[in-house]
Amino acid sequence: MRKNREIKVIFALVAVFFAGFLAVPMISVLVQSFTGGTEGVSLSHYVEVLTGRGFLKALGNSILISVCSALLTTVLAFVLAYTIHYTNVGGRYKWLISKAAILPMLLPTITYGFAIIYSFGKQGLLTRLFGRQLFDIYGFNGLLLGYVVYTLPIAFTLINNAMGYIDKRFMVVSRLMGDSPVQTFRMTILIPLLGTLATAFIQTFFLCFTDFGIPASVGGQYEVVASVLYEEMLGSVPNFGNGAVVALVMIIPSVVSITVLHILEKYNVRYNKISPIELRKGVKRDVLFGVLSGVIMAGTLCVFLVMFVVPFIDEWPYRMDFTLEHVRAVFEDSQLYGVYINSVMVAVATALAGTLLSYGAALVTARSTVSGKLKKALDSIALVTNTIPGMVIGLAYLFVFTGTPLQNTFPIIIICNIVHFYSTPYLMMKNSLSKMNASWETTAMLMGDNWLKTIVRVVTPNALSTLLEVFSYYFVNAMVTVSAVIFIAGARTMVITTKIQELQYFNEFNEIFVLSLLILFTNLIARAVFRKLAQASRNRQNTAKIYRFSAKKAA
Repeated sequence: MRKNREIKVIFALVAVFFAGFLAVPMISVLVQSFTGGTEGVSLSHYVEVLTGRGFLKALGNSILISVCSALLTTVLAFVLAYTIHYTNVGGRYKWLISKAAILPMLLPTITYGFAIIYSFGKQGLLTRLFGRQLFDIYGFNGLLLGYVVYTLPIAFTLINNAMGYIDKRFMVVSRLMGDSPVQTFRMTILIPLLGTLATAFIQTFFLCFTDFGIPASVGGQYEVVASVLYEEMLGSVPNFGNGAVVALVMIIPSVVSITVLHILEKYNVRYNKISPIELRKGVKRDVLFGVLSGVIMAGTLCVFLVMFVVPFIDEWPYRMDFTLEHVRAVFEDSQLYGVYINSVMVAVATALAGTLLSYGAALVTARSTVSGKLKKALDSIALVTNTIPGMVIGLAYLFVFTGTPLQNTFPIIIICNIVHFYSTPYLMMKNSLSKMNASWETTAMLMGDNWLKTIVRVVTPNALSTLLEVFSYYFVNAMVTVSAVIFIAGARTMVITTKIQELQYFNEFNEIFVLSLLILFTNLIARAVFRKLAQASRNRQNTAKIYRFSAKKAA
């Protein structure tokens, strides 16, 4: 069939792309780990890394801090989501919680560390307000705070969405049966959410374990695996073989995490119908969770408060006069301003190409009649990209593309971002396309339209809101990522996140905060615009459906 021929062309393009920019680079990492110089194939790098001083300790440190951070984050995210769905606090307050909880997503993780230093350090803003340093910011404490702030938006989004699909009628049934408040809470909220809570824990653990940005600024002497990989590859004496081994070790928890997530899917409770009910009055409950949520939000946002203060002070903390000189200096510095333009350009290109790739792959799996094997292959690609940390992909690209025309170019950075963030956009597109009328293509074919015209004229307009959400997802993540591009950005292709890391060595924190604010405001504007466009698209679709329904009824 012609339709299948077109679909197979799309499949071939997607397969070739991932063969060249995922399979080959990852094989190169594996080969590099067994390359022993003059000895040929060797286990020397494995022996050197696994028996070397500090690596196993760094691995243990990574696991410990990731477990602690994931556990604390999951609990805090649950409190925020519970406040929104199961209390009678004001609607505006709930709206504020939902917005404040995801704000850290719009900043690069490397900025978190500098914000912690300037907030809780010896001369930090909050230290000066409280009159003393609250805790030692370097090492475990700083990493814990940074990781919790970093992963809270992801955990909150997962739990908040899941809570929205719990049928609250069962709370009424439980109370009528005489269950205690604790039993009602356990049976109607906690048990239905167990799968989601476990998923949130695993996802946040994985993000903490593989993050490089926060340890780069507040890790101190508390070494973690991500910092070991960075030192092996970009230290005074780079060791590619050892770096490849460390990269492969980083993948192991990721593979385990994804495997466990698939097992946990069967524990997700699904209700046939969600019935809204009026929540029972509970002043103590509302006050308790309202206060707890307020403390969590304040604790999260106060970390970033310093970003809006330090760049506008003459010389923190010695000359406290207000000034715009630091902001002006960034915009007048052609290099710094050029780095910002680079980031926006890379983010737009990543979003355009990534959205097109995700859409094409989702069309094959959700809107075609090709064999199940081809569809499974694309699903597997999404699973693999979700498993590999950004640092490992960047390292693999360093191995493969060094010495080629792609080395230190914008195209390789864009491709790296597309591969790194591919999984979620693909699943978003697949879910959206799967819910559409399955007979559109058949009807169009009977009317004489070819498959491609049907996709352009019918399917794409109905998928427009999801396409915009995917575009927004790619754009924001491309603006804030550091781990995926740290090994492949050159002097002329530097983006904001890699420039921030460079500025760290020169203690140019004013410039760091100004660039971070530029990222934040750019992402805020982008999200607002894309959300507005997506909502307008949904409204047009709904209007069209109502019009068609009315026309049918009139006929």
